[in-house]
Amino acid sequence: MRAAEAAWVVGRLTLAPAVKATALLRTYGLERVPREGGVVLAFNHFSWLDPLAFGAVSPRVVYYMAKIELHRVPALGALVRGFGAYSVRRGESDREAIRLSRELVREGRALGFFVEGTRQRSGVPGEPKPGASMIALQERVPVVPAAIHGSQFWRVGNFQPVSIAWGEPLHFDGLAANARGYREASAEIGRSIRTLWDFLVDMHELDRPEATPPALAGGVVRPKA
Repeated sequence: MRAAEAAWVVGRLTLAPAVKATALLRTYGLERVPREGGVVLAFNHFSWLDPLAFGAVSPRVVYYMAKIELHRVPALGALVRGFGAYSVRRGESDREAIRLSRELVREGRALGFFVEGTRQRSGVPGEPKPGASMIALQERVPVVPAAIHGSQFWRVGNFQPVSIAWGEPLHFDGLAANARGYREASAEIGRSIRTLWDFLVDMHELDRPEATPPALAGGVVRPKA
């Protein structure tokens, strides 16, 4: 863990400024991210740029869950592991990834989840998988939803502006850690991300003025009757 934190210190001095400059990165609502304690950060996903963009602005070291295929790429795999990323086998139950995820938030870390499970080629946020809600409910930690917009259009040499909006922490103390609870929590996370993304679309149309992201559910999310 200490090695990953050291890598993030170096990355914030080198990689983060480059990402912010080339993506014309703007962030809204960053003050909503808890500065300490276990938390799940729930993101939508369009591009390979997304983990760099979220990491560049996050006040926390983010431990990303990344597909195992990425870890097998020579050099790149070693690089992402150096920043604390750990592997998951997509499309199947990966008990080791779940165990490590729970351990990280239990230790007070910030866990980064791209909740749709893969990049969304449609250009709009997709339906969340239950991974983020499962960890949050099992360990009783909050979820901070965040949306990214513009990365679906960004290309090297065609540096379209990219923006990120953060929501208030969602607490799921009222939901049971079972299949129904995971579904309800995932649905709330998905609604929150979509609301934040819609806000970013509006901000881009207005040339990204200063603004406060919309208020979301926040507080404790209760089960539906």
